[in-house]
Amino acid sequence: MPSAAIPCMRYRDAPAAIDWLCEAFGFQCQMVVPGSGDAIAHAQLVLNGGMIMLGSAGKDNEYGKLLVQPDQIEGRQTQTVYLHVDDADRVCERARNAGALILQEPADTAYGSREFMCRDPEGHIWNVGTYDPWKPETDS
Repeated sequence: MPSAAIPCMRYRDAPAAIDWLCEAFGFQCQMVVPGSGDAIAHAQLVLNGGMIMLGSAGKDNEYGKLLVQPDQIEGRQTQTVYLHVDDADRVCERARNAGALILQEPADTAYGSREFMCRDPEGHIWNVGTYDPWKPETDS
């Protein structure tokens, strides 16, 4: 069953963000709804049964007035996205080659995951790793 919680993000250059997210992380673009000019009103990207939704940043509607971009708050974040992948090292190299700033190199965690952290070109932080919260725990 797909997750009921879907991260929603805003990018100043949403078309470039869509291309970057597909190149760096392997997302597939499921839907793009154009806005005015070069803006994206709504887009859906999918990966491994999960989804993010995104659109162009702006203050042209009530939703847009509530959001700021990372560079407007000194790069800080109030939330991040965790992206489950099969091979964190491979995805880290893809992201690095696509221009991500790697904040934390791939490393093993105490809970059995291999993870890294990066910033995308517009400063959003992504946590990427092999931890699968949906996988049933096995007794050892």
